[in-house]
Amino acid sequence: MEFEGILTCRPALAIKNPSVHDFADCTFPGMFHADWTIEVALTIDVISDVVCPWCFIGKRRLEVALRMYKAEGMSSPAIRWRPYQLSPSVPASGVDRDLFVTEQFGVVGRDRIYTRVKAIGRQVGIHFAFEKISRQPNSLAAHGLIALAESYDNQCVVVEALFNAFFVDCLDLTDDTVLLALAVKAGLPEKAASAALASTEVRKRVIAEELEARKLGVQGAPLFIFNNRIELSGAQEPEILLQAMKESNGNMAAA
Repeated sequence: MEFEGILTCRPALAIKNPSVHDFADCTFPGMFHADWTIEVALTIDVISDVVCPWCFIGKRRLEVALRMYKAEGMSSPAIRWRPYQLSPSVPASGVDRDLFVTEQFGVVGRDRIYTRVKAIGRQVGIHFAFEKISRQPNSLAAHGLIALAESYDNQCVVVEALFNAFFVDCLDLTDDTVLLALAVKAGLPEKAASAALASTEVRKRVIAEELEARKLGVQGAPLFIFNNRIELSGAQEPEILLQAMKESNGNMAAA
């Protein structure tokens, strides 16, 4: 679903940075051990789902906005990807994709949505291949890999790999073998990625973070949160995202 976009100058979600102590019971290396001592002028939290086409479009538009921001002499923001599942009830084994979408929107609605999203996707360099997607996955395992990637400062690369795998290459994201290969190719250590995919604890922590976001009012994706002060919903145009970046820095300077 696409959102109209609401820019609010009010406290946004209270997203807390995890410490090493918080995850001291993890049984595999690297997970959640990011260095939180590095200070940046702007942090952008992106609440997203890898099976959401508007989130993929939103990522592309954010990349344009980031280039515009840098061109104005600003330092690069920190980007953090946060979990959201559009369809958390989908079983781990997935469901038939065409049946899943048709049951929600009907044949006419499905075709109309696909046509519109494909057209917008082409504008930002994404060639959606909806008709070739055979399986609708539960995205929990993928979110576990994205969480792991934060420890290696590699989230954007992993998120890109997962988006492309699902929407362009039409790979089966219910298959841990596929997910592991994608993670390794995107730069994650094989041992850590394999452990994350097998870990019940990782899934619990991803679910807990998503549930906390829902309790705080998040009802869809994508959602962009700037310096935990300004939030913007929907796959907005780069100019709007840029405006939010500037305003969040202005609020920060005035605090």
